Amino acid sequence: MADPESGQIEQVRLTDGDVSLTLLTLGCITRDWRVPLGGARTSVVLGYADPRAYLDNRASLGVIAGRVANRIAGSRFELNGRVHHLMPNDGPNHLHGGPDGLSHRNWSVDRDGARRARFTYVSPDGEGGYPGNVECVVEVSLTGHTVTYDMAATPDRPTPINLAQHNYYALAPGPCHNQTLMISASSYTPTGPDLIPTGQIAPLDGAAFDFRKPRSLAAADPDCDGIDHNYVLDPIDGPAARLTATTGLTLEMETDQPGLQLYTATHLAPFATPLPGQQHAFFAGLCLEPQGFPNAVNETGFPSIIATPDCPYRQVLRVTIG
Repeated sequence: MADPESGQIEQVRLTDGDVSLTLLTLGCITRDWRVPLGGARTSVVLGYADPRAYLDNRASLGVIAGRVANRIAGSRFELNGRVHHLMPNDGPNHLHGGPDGLSHRNWSVDRDGARRARFTYVSPDGEGGYPGNVECVVEVSLTGHTVTYDMAATPDRPTPINLAQHNYYALAPGPCHNQTLMISASSYTPTGPDLIPTGQIAPLDGAAFDFRKPRSLAAADPDCDGIDHNYVLDPIDGPAARLTATTGLTLEMETDQPGLQLYTATHLAPFATPLPGQQHAFFAGLCLEPQGFPNAVNETGFPSIIATPDCPYRQVLRVTIG
């Protein structure tokens, strides 16, 4: 078992046949995921060559983001009559749990055979400005070409929790614009210039970034402005998203969350040496992040993200690539 108090980052490698998944105790990070392709094994997520590079992981590569993923306007929220002030790290706003969120913490890990690992971290009352002690557990399992992230968080008092797994998927070399995407969503949450939701839920009819029918990212973003939107997922059986690359690889994602953030790596840069064969640049990968809605803690019209001892947080995410 890794000891988070020692500060030592431990690496865990899961395997099932010719598929492997490499994780770090720091931030519960998915560092590498390799699948067979053309007689070789290729990486399908962006990562850094040196695990120590993740100590300055400004792009949030592979992390479990929280306590509250995405943005909170003004780095504040009110709960039960008390205003809580969080640490800003996106101008005046709070992003992905702030500068000392779960993605910056060294978790404990226990192995359960070759295909499963259980990560735990206890976030103390007041960490990042959030109320309550929260016991966080993320179980990661590999079955064939499917990775399951089972995320749970149990607080000792009411507090907002909204976790998000933040892989940058790269199914082919080069920009992601050549890939075809489907998202099962009829609406989205519009934002202002600071990417804070306006509080509306708007239909996608006629929007360039409507992916209900599979279409290339190039067609949705011909001017390469980038896409960074939260989609309101339709309640359907089957994949919430499907991504297909010219290599023949396909990603299918299943989630129980109400929202899915699509981010086309508009600000990605070579902050550190990437894994061999990768280039980290604008549009080199894309993020598909199941989650509660951004700024939900300040929008009464959005699904609540308040967890309690009697109603703890839970998210199950399944991603299949092959």
